[in-house]
Amino acid sequence: MSGLTDRYKRTIDYLRISITDRCNLRCIYCMPSNGIKHIEHKDILTYEEIIRLVRIASKIGVKKIRLTGGEPLTRKDLSKLIATINTIEGIEDISLTTNGIMLKQQAAELARAGLKRINISIDSMKPERYAEITRGGSLDAVWEGIKEVEAAGIHPIKINVVPIRGFNEDEIKDFARLSINLPYHIRFIEFMPIGAKEIWTEAKYVSTDEIKNIVSEIGPIYSVKARKSGPARYFKFDSARGVIGFISAVTHHFCDTCNRLRLTSDGKLRPCLFSETEIDLRSAMRDGASDEEIERLFRLGVEIKPERHYISHERSFNHLKPMSKIGG
Repeated sequence: MSGLTDRYKRTIDYLRISITDRCNLRCIYCMPSNGIKHIEHKDILTYEEIIRLVRIASKIGVKKIRLTGGEPLTRKDLSKLIATINTIEGIEDISLTTNGIMLKQQAAELARAGLKRINISIDSMKPERYAEITRGGSLDAVWEGIKEVEAAGIHPIKINVVPIRGFNEDEIKDFARLSINLPYHIRFIEFMPIGAKEIWTEAKYVSTDEIKNIVSEIGPIYSVKARKSGPARYFKFDSARGVIGFISAVTHHFCDTCNRLRLTSDGKLRPCLFSETEIDLRSAMRDGASDEEIERLFRLGVEIKPERHYISHERSFNHLKPMSKIGG
């Protein structure tokens, strides 16, 4: 197996795959209130196409797969896709990012299929506020789903929180305290100026340094190494069961260790989240491209992967596609 290494000597072994651009929520920082124009069904990658791409990617060094959306649990037979990916030689880890609304019904089946890890987005622990942020979501449904995930043995459970000033920054301590008694990874993600035209202003942005200072008011936190790679820097309270992660995509970018490529639900390979550069794998496949040609396109994606992004909290990058179209 030949590995994927880019021009900046980063090993690329992680592929994030959006399996749908559809979502059952309309979170204020992700999607316009009137929704988006969805990709036509015929243009969405089939499971057979996704499996083919994963097989090719695995042969050249991809080991980790994350399935995203939109909301991936809205697509039928997700567990069958996971089970098939789990049989592909070279794939060592399959994870999922979800809003958790539909987890209660699917958690056990996902675990049996081979799902290893799960990230769940929760931006408020207050039911009414959660419904406002998500434009209609049920917080009770999410917590019931988390209980089913725990019962199914999927771990670690990661809770993703995007603090937004004026919306939920007053709950930062409440989220951090969850890590004391629960074995969860509570991860605070900086609000990124991308695809949020209705809400993004610099005034609503809360930096990781500010979030960390607020968390430290509860008590001292110390650095821990939770995983070999990944965007989060982890800390914990003394004797806590869980950990607290900070993902600083804006202020302290992690581009020098970025190990990922992204595949959109309509089959576009994106070397970087914050770039509009895409390679059309779907069209290549449907035009009869061989595995060798698809492999060449994967390698091209690695070759053109930029050294870093240049987003900042001082200006909006909302000319980029909404996250639901890129893949969360």
